[in-house]
Amino acid sequence: MSSPHPIPTPHSQPEHTPLNAWRPPEITGRWWPVFLRNFLVWRKLAIPSLIGNIAEPLMWLVAFGYGMGALVGHIEVLGPQGDPVQVPYILFLASGSICMSAMNAASFEALYSAFSRMHVQRTWDGILNAPVSLDDIVLAEMLWATFKAVFTVSAILCVMLALGISHSPKLIVAWLVLLGVGAMFSSLALIFNALAQGYDFFTYYFTLVLTPMMFLSGVFFPLRQLPGVLQQVAACLPLAHAVALVRPLFMDQWPNEPGLHGLALLGYTVAAFWLALGLTRKRFSK
Repeated sequence: MSSPHPIPTPHSQPEHTPLNAWRPPEITGRWWPVFLRNFLVWRKLAIPSLIGNIAEPLMWLVAFGYGMGALVGHIEVLGPQGDPVQVPYILFLASGSICMSAMNAASFEALYSAFSRMHVQRTWDGILNAPVSLDDIVLAEMLWATFKAVFTVSAILCVMLALGISHSPKLIVAWLVLLGVGAMFSSLALIFNALAQGYDFFTYYFTLVLTPMMFLSGVFFPLRQLPGVLQQVAACLPLAHAVALVRPLFMDQWPNEPGLHGLALLGYTVAAFWLALGLTRKRFSK
C-alpha cells in the first residue's frame, strides 16, 4: 500500500544554490563597529605606530632630499601649460615620497594587520558570529587601512610644513587626493590578503609589485628619463597617477588632466575592492 506522503529521495530534495562570490558588494552601516574596534585596539599603540610609520619616509626625505638634493640642485618638470619649470629637488622628492608613504602605510595595514585578524587571530570569525556580514568586514578593513595611510601622511605633511618644503594652500587638496590614494592601495593589498596562506606571501607583493612601482612612477626622477616602453608602462601604474596629481599641488599649481588621473584612481579602487571582496568570499565559503 503506497503512502499518501512519499518520502523524498536525495534527488527530490531542493538543492542549496551557493551565492555568487562576484555579486555586487552588499554594504550596510555595520562596518562601523568593526572599524571602531580596530581603532580602539590601535589607540593604545598610536605613538609607536606614528614613529614607525613616519621614520622611514623622513629618512628617505633627509638622505635623498638634502643629501642628493645638494648635488642635483634643481630639477626640470613640466608646468601646467607643458612648459619646463625648475623646482628644488627636495620639493620634487617630497611630493613623490608622500604618495609612496600613503602606498606603504595602506599596504602594510591591509596585508600584515588584516591577515593577522583574518587568519591568525581569527578575529573575523568571531565578528561573523554577530549580525555583521563579510562584506562589511572587508569594507571596514579597507577604510581602516585608508585611515592609517591618512594618519601617516598627515604627520609627514606637518613635518614638511615645519621644514618649509612647501607652503602651498593647495596642500589641502593634496591631502584629499592622498586619502584616495590610501583607499586605492588598501583595496589592492586586500586582494593579496585574500590569497595569502602565510606572511611570507606578502614578500612577493612588496618585492615584485610595490618596489618596481616605486621606481617607475616618478617618485625619485622624472618619467621622461625612462625609455619609451617603460614610460608607457609607468603611465598605467596607480602610483604614477597619484604622483601626477599630488606633485603640482606641492608646487602651488593645478595638475594637468586631473579628470584622467582621478578617474584612474577611482577605477583602480573600485575594481580592486570588488576583486578583493570576491576572493575573500570564495576563501570563506570553503
